[in-house]
Parts: sequence; C-alpha cells; structure tokens
Amino acid sequence: MAKRIRIALVGKPNSGKSSLFNHLTGLNQKIGNFPGVTVDKRTGSCQLDDATQGEIIDLPGIYSLYPRTLDEKIVTEIFTHPQHNLYPDKVVLIADATNLKNCLLLLTQLIDLKIPTVLALNMMDLAAKSGLSMDVKKLSKELDMPVVMINARVGHGIADLKKAMLKELRPSSVSVFAIEESIQRVVKLTREHFQLTTDYEAYQYLQQPDNLVSLKAEDREWIKATAKEHQFFAHKFQGAETVTRYGFIQELLNKVVLRKSTREWKKVSYGIDKVLTHKVWGYAIFFVVLFLIFQAIFAWAQIPMDFIDTSFARLSNWLAKELPEGPLFELISQGIVPGIGGIVIFIPQIAILFAFIAILEETGYMARVVFMMDKVMRKFGLNGKSVVPLMSGWACAIPAIMATRTIDNWKDRLITIFVTPFMSCSARLPVFTILVALIIPDTKLLGFFNYQGLVLMGLYLLGFTAAILSAWAMKFIIKTTERSYLMMELPTYRMPKWSNVGYTIVEKTKAFVFEAGKVILAISVILWVLASYGPIDEMNAAKVVARQEGEKLGLTEEQIQDNIAAYKLEHSYAGKLGKTIEPVIEPLGYDWKIGIALVTSFAAREVFVGTIATIYSIGSAEDQPTIKQRLKKEVNPVTGGPRYTPAVGLSLLVFYTFAMQCASTLAIVKRETKGWKWPLIQLAYMTGLAYLSAFIIFQTMG
Repeated sequence: MAKRIRIALVGKPNSGKSSLFNHLTGLNQKIGNFPGVTVDKRTGSCQLDDATQGEIIDLPGIYSLYPRTLDEKIVTEIFTHPQHNLYPDKVVLIADATNLKNCLLLLTQLIDLKIPTVLALNMMDLAAKSGLSMDVKKLSKELDMPVVMINARVGHGIADLKKAMLKELRPSSVSVFAIEESIQRVVKLTREHFQLTTDYEAYQYLQQPDNLVSLKAEDREWIKATAKEHQFFAHKFQGAETVTRYGFIQELLNKVVLRKSTREWKKVSYGIDKVLTHKVWGYAIFFVVLFLIFQAIFAWAQIPMDFIDTSFARLSNWLAKELPEGPLFELISQGIVPGIGGIVIFIPQIAILFAFIAILEETGYMARVVFMMDKVMRKFGLNGKSVVPLMSGWACAIPAIMATRTIDNWKDRLITIFVTPFMSCSARLPVFTILVALIIPDTKLLGFFNYQGLVLMGLYLLGFTAAILSAWAMKFIIKTTERSYLMMELPTYRMPKWSNVGYTIVEKTKAFVFEAGKVILAISVILWVLASYGPIDEMNAAKVVARQEGEKLGLTEEQIQDNIAAYKLEHSYAGKLGKTIEPVIEPLGYDWKIGIALVTSFAAREVFVGTIATIYSIGSAEDQPTIKQRLKKEVNPVTGGPRYTPAVGLSLLVFYTFAMQCASTLAIVKRETKGWKWPLIQLAYMTGLAYLSAFIIFQTMG
C-alpha cells in the first residue's frame, strides 16, 4: 500500500501557489469547502514516487498568521492546532523571488511553530530578469531547510520540489522570535494548560483566542483571564514581534543577496500602467474590454448553444414517441430531459465568461481594474476594498458577500453587502441570454457589433449603476466615521498560462453543472409533478371541457390533445400557484406561467429557464421544439399575439436585473449581518425596485 503524506501549499496572494497546485495535481483535484465555512478548499493528489502519494492542500493566500479575513483565519487555525484534521505533515511555502522580503514573514512564523517546511522560490525567471542574484545554498543553510528554485507557470523545478517533499524533513533549528522574559510565565502556563508543543504556539493562543475556532468558549475565557492577570497586551507584543521578524529577514537578505534587483526590468510594465490605469483612457479601455467580452459571449456561444438546444429537443421528442405511455416515462421525456437541457445549454456561455475572467487575472489586468475602480467607488460612499466583492459579484453573490470580510469598518462593509446582489451574477446569465435572444434581433450595428451583446452589456451596467447609486443613498443613511484604504500589490504583466485558464474553465463549469445543475434538475422534476397533477375532479373536468371545446371548433385529435394538456396544466397544482400570484404580476405583463418561473427561480436564478422549458413541454403531442421556439410560440389569450413581446421581455430583464438573486444570497446576508433585519430590508428594497422598474417598462412600452 502506498504511503500517503499531507502537504500544504501556502504563500501570499499572487505568489504562484495556484499554478504550482495545478502542476502537482493536474486534474486529480477536488473543490469543496473547509468544514463549517463557505470558503473554497482545493485538494488534490500527486504521485511523488512509486511508493508515496502526496495529498496536496492549496490553502488560501496569507501574509502572516495574524488574520484579517475568514480565509486567513482558516490558515491560522490549521497551523496552530496540530490536532486539526487538515494539519499537514509538511509545508511548502511559495515565495515570489522578486519580492522575497514580503514573503518571508510567514516563513519565520512557521519556523517558530516547528513545522517541517520547504521554501520554493518561484518566478526565478523574473528575478533573473530584474538583475537579482542570490546564494540559494547559503539561504538554505541560514534557514536550515530545503530551498528549491521553481517556475510554477511552466513547471520548471517541479521534479526537484517533489524530491524535497519526499525526504524526511525535520523542523528548522533556527529560532527567530524569542519570547520576552516578562511574558515567559504566562506563555508557559498556557503551553502547559493546553499541552502544546512550542512556546510560539502558546503565544499565538494568547494573541488571538477569538480567531481559533477549535477552542471551546471556556478555554477562550481562561486565556483572556490569564492574559489579563499577567498583563499580556496582545497588540503591544505583536508589534514588537513584527519588528523582530523583519529585522531577521533583512539580516538574512543582506547575507544571501549578491546583487539587488533594479527598477529597469519593470519599465515596460510601468509604461503599460500609464495607459491602462490612466484617469481617462484606463476607464475607456476597461469599457471596451467589457464590451468585447459580452460580444464574444453571444457571438462565439451561439452555434454550440443552438446545437445543444436542438439536440435536447430531438431527444425529448424521440423519447416521447419511443417510450411506453405512463407517468414515469412522461417524467423522463417532459421533466428530466428538458431540465437537463436547461442546464447544459448554458455551458458554452459560462465557459466563455470564466475564460475571459481567468485571462484578465492571469495577465495581471484584473488587479489594475480593482485599483482603478477604487477611485470611483469612494465617490459613492463605498470603501476602496468594496471593489473586490463587487467584481466578484459578477461570478456569484455568495462568495462576493463573504469577501466583504476584508473590510474592517462595519458600516462600510454593511453597505457593500447591501448593494453587492445588484451585480449580475453568472446565474442571471442564462435568464438574460434566453430573453435577449428572444426579443432582440440577431443583427449587427455597423456590420460588426452584435445588438444582443450590446443589450447584455447594458444589463450588467444597469446592475452596476443600481449598486453604486444605492450605495450613494445609503452613505447618507448609515454614517461612516472611519476611512479605510485599498492596499494591494500590482503583479507584473505576463502572458496568460493557458493551462491555468483551462483549469479555471473546467472548475467553474463543473461547479455550475453540478451545483446549480442539481437545483435546476430537482426543481424541474418537482415542477413536472406539480404541473402534471392536480385535484382529481378538476383535472377530469378539464379533460371534458377541453374536448367539448375542441369538437365545437372542429379541431383535429392532435389539437384536442394539446388543448387538454393546456387545460390540465392550468388546473394543476403549479397552475394554481401561478393563478394565485397572477393578479400581482399582471401589471408587469406576466401571466401565471411566468409567475411559476418567478417563484421557482428564487431557489436559483438560472432555474427560470429550466422552469419555462418544463412548463412548455408538458403534454405536447407534437414534436418538441427548442426552448426559444417554445417561448416564441406562446400566445397571449387576451391579445391573440405573442406572449413574449419586446415589452414583456424587457420587463422581465429589468426585473431580474434588480430582484434579489436567490434564497442562498439572502441566507448568507443573514449569516454575515448576524440577524434578519438587513436581509429583509434588502429583500424588500430590491423586490420593490424590481417591481416598480418592470411596471414602468411594461406600461410605457405595452
């Protein structure tokens, strides 16, 4: 049986940790959550040699063991708790060789925790380009640990790193931070009380008991009481510790650096920044980038989407003809297959969206966008750090709202949480694309610009505008006395590593299919049941009435069967739900069928499409058309014209742009604000704004 060792990858953000993880694990990786929190946990397996397999854990980026965010708290919790189920046998610290000083603070803390560590010097190609030269052997000797030079982007040095990870590794004998004499007594008491292995571990317990979630409430109280009794003041000693550690790091670099880097190597990067972060051209270029992304989402995805839509329509029709009659087989052909089709059809667009996001991050441009938009955000009452959650909101509101934990000021954070759901997430993309394709002609402006892409970008900008205007209004309601500043490193521009882009596309697409897909499919099945069954007396009466009407009108048997199916749907449990809310949504141009989709899509926005696909598939005797064709064929019984007119389509688009995204978003807001007050206010505000805006659109155009 192969020996298995657990290895944690750790380092500051943008150090190349994710690239190294991808090289080590390939496609043998899993995405999950750390226990008890909605933070991504990436794990994978790596064959180190014939007899040894490594379990690789990609920990969130962190600068030191003093956390400010939930991600960083997880790392601190693992490293200061040897009994933790994710505590590693060995650690690989990935350091950016071009900015080594900022990477070594965490390393010195791991040394004092006596955790066996390998130092991986990444980006050595850029370090050489910068003119930096260092004695790596001397660095290894001074730190008393293996030091390996790698280039994680292209995979250089991975074999040497595997060899280093395989070797029996003991903790470094170096001691960086010596516990002051005045607090040695309280540190010793804490170490004995919790039976800890090092003084520094006990010191961390005293420094941050509230951040160590494994501690029981009574243990935290004991630590606080003991610290107070022995006059242990956390901030005082933390400051002294940081000074000591940076002093050690500077002395170390003085010994091992043979030639310092120059600024000349970043000359090209600085030149590009003058354009891309320019106070005028920077925003214009960003707008053009967004424009091209949304154009590509429509132009490139159209052919595969049409193919998928047509294929599932044919499959549904074939199954309806070939399978025996009965509820189970109708569920397959009219519920499950259209439900799966409503998931798969959007894979091309999801993949294209995340491909662009990955490329922007890989090249370093996304960091510039965050830096540049900070100037705009401040004018609307948002914290500079609000930019990251808002940008993340284009992917999903849940991790975006959790990302607000980086904002120290509570009021600033609350405003950011409140407005983030206005950013159109990827779950809204399926709704937008199907409705835009339905009501906007597939023609081009000036022979090049796709009208559908323009409208899609307009919807994203509309959501962004609603977010910043709502934030501007809230800054007068919720006063902020503190000011926070955005501090971030701008990475050097680089060509994207296409394998990393590929991993991102696969990861995000899998997440959409298996996470959102489970919800869509489950609701599609439930919907089919609700739309196929109802009170027996009413369903039987519907059959009689529909047949009588059909015979009076001289309809064919096939048309009569369609008429019966329509009557049964209207009198089903789903129909009753839609009929109940129809008076409320009728002023917006919606009927009871759209009402069903509005209710079900609160579970997840993309469920709207699956709901529509299922509802319009129920009982049809003729060939099943595509989703778009079903919507186009739907008739408004009052006007006799199409149900999905431009007025109805735009009303729906605006409603979904402003309405609260999903129940999960509401739940995470409740969790982050520690109560129901703000999520309920948020739900009422966003629903009211969505309803009023959709009402104005329909009444004006209709």
